[in-house]
Formats: sequence, C-alpha cells, structure tokens
Amino acid sequence: MSQHPPPGTPGHNGAVPALPDLPEATVARLPEYLRALHNLAEAGHETVSSEELAAAAGVNSAKLRKDLSHLGSYGTRGVGYDVALLVDQIEYVLGLNQRRSVVLVGLGNLGHALAGYAGFASRGFRIAALFDVDAELVGQRIHGLVVRHLDELPLVAAEDPIAIGVIATPADGAQSVADLLVAAGVTGILNFAPCVLSVPVGVDVRKVDLAIELQILSFHQHRKSSAAGVAALTALPGGLTGTGSHHSTDAAEAVGS
Repeated sequence: MSQHPPPGTPGHNGAVPALPDLPEATVARLPEYLRALHNLAEAGHETVSSEELAAAAGVNSAKLRKDLSHLGSYGTRGVGYDVALLVDQIEYVLGLNQRRSVVLVGLGNLGHALAGYAGFASRGFRIAALFDVDAELVGQRIHGLVVRHLDELPLVAAEDPIAIGVIATPADGAQSVADLLVAAGVTGILNFAPCVLSVPVGVDVRKVDLAIELQILSFHQHRKSSAAGVAALTALPGGLTGTGSHHSTDAAEAVGS
C-alpha cells in the first residue's frame, strides 16, 4: 500500500472526485494498472508514460488514457504520469485505502493455498477468519489462523464486520455458504466454486472458474492449430461444417420436415 495521503484530502494535488461513476470495463482494468504501477515503483520509477504503462498492463495506450481520465488523471506532456500519485488515485477509487476484512470458507487444497496468499495483505485485505465443516480441519492452525466451524460465522461477523466472503467449497455446498454470508451482512462474495450463486440485489458476486478459463484457452489453441493445418476443422458435431453455417443434407431435411 502507498504511504501517501489519499486523494481528496487537503493539499493532495490531482484529487479524484468522490467515487466517480466508472464503466465496468474500466473498473476491471484498474487492478492491472495498479499492479503495473507497484512494479514500476519497486523498480525506482517516479514517472511513467502512457505507452509504458499500457504495455506493462497489457492494454493499448488510448484505452489506458481514457480509463485514467475518468479519475481526473491526464498526465503531463513530455513527463507522463506521477507513479505515486496514480497509485494513490487508483487505490482510493478501489477502496484500498481501507483495510477490509475477508473470510475464507472451504479449506481444501485451493482454500489452503488462498489462505496463504501474500497478495491479500499487500493489497489492503486482511484474512480475518477461516471456516470449514470438516471435523478433521476444524481446530487446525493454517497460516497463523485457527480453522473455525462454519456455524461460528455469524458470531465472527458480529464481532468483526466482514467486507468480503471467499467461497472455496465444492459446488454442492456453495449456495448454503452464500446464504449464510448474506445473512451475516456480507455484500461482496468471491466464488471459486463451479456453480452459479443466487443472491439478493445489492450483493456483488465475482466468479472465478479455472476450468472455464482452461476451456477458453483450449478453444484458442484449437483455432490456432486448425488455422495452421495441424488439425483441420472439417466438420463440427451435428453436421455443421467448420467453414460456414451450412447444414448437412440430412440435417436440412430434418429441419424441413
């Protein structure tokens, strides 16, 4: 976290308007800019051009300049952006100038790894509690925290308001965990379970499905290999050709009937 005063405080140049209404696509890119800026700061850079920052974040410079203009940050011609100031601005908009409590439910292999992820603390999040229902896990100390039974979640939430709940349980238990989190007043959920959660209006859910990401990458690999002629896609299941929308004769007759 930056040690500079948050934007909007007296004497802070380039202050960001109070929580600007940002496009969702811009919000999704801000963490990438922040990661790149932290890397630049650690390397000793005090300023950065839009082209350099865009390359580090993996976007084009025009899109980056438009995103940052929403924050009231336009850089200085011939100099670029002040790295420390831009870090402050983005952290402020993302709410990272407040240390938010996170609880993690599900201490299987994935949950265990998430519990030890150092990136939470370095980005303004504090793992406040770990929960599971497995009697063999409850009571164990994992990365400095004792695993508590899920039944204790309402008590923990009453003592220490929870900002975000992370679900790393099997799919069949995820909805009941989400219900319990919502009942405890949690309005932000990060879901690693391979399922869709039903939550009330006002509760934000972000879904991370590693299998889906792998399948998307598989599609791109398949497309590249097909284009290279390694595994030419001549026909798709169901009689669709790989080069157009023509149906096979049998399929066409079936539709016509």
